[in-house]
Amino acid sequence: MAAVVDAMRAFFAPSTFVIDSENPGDVVARENLLDRAMGPDRRRKSSEKLRRGRVPAEGLALVARDEDGHVIGTVRLWNVEAGVDREGHGVPALLLGPLAVDPAHEGRGIGGMLMRAAIQEAKNRGHGAILLVGDAAYYERFGFFAERAQHLVMPGPFERNRFLALELKDGWLDGAAGMLVASGRKLALPPLRRAA
Repeated sequence: MAAVVDAMRAFFAPSTFVIDSENPGDVVARENLLDRAMGPDRRRKSSEKLRRGRVPAEGLALVARDEDGHVIGTVRLWNVEAGVDREGHGVPALLLGPLAVDPAHEGRGIGGMLMRAAIQEAKNRGHGAILLVGDAAYYERFGFFAERAQHLVMPGPFERNRFLALELKDGWLDGAAGMLVASGRKLALPPLRRAA
């Protein structure tokens, strides 16, 4: 039912936003939006441990922009290994998050549009699964379920019923067990300069 409501809201709402790729000029606006929507404690979450010092997966950092080009929503996906398979090999997957919409623009279907765009782009790029920690009642409409992540754990505290997965390729997570580990490209830091 929630998916129907999202579709109706998006259909009848005036189209005053677009989904776009994040660019380097969006960093400050995105961080400010995340602070407004989620508060400063967002940096203490287990998911943040997997994102820290990494760049998002190629082509999977998206924003919603209003008619003036301002960032009003954001979602990013990150390369991780979702435990190991039965042979002991890391299972490549994506970790989604954070998904956030500026509180002044909530209720317009922006979060749903960002989710659908992110899932479709991940499929287009050949990824096998997406994991996240979030509200099951919201994310189930996109196909995320706790059962698919039942043998996986986060590197820190998390609520089991909020740890969800979506397989983009059938059976991708079959046999996957263990801890999520960051596997994406590391953030390039400028070289340190030493005083003479």
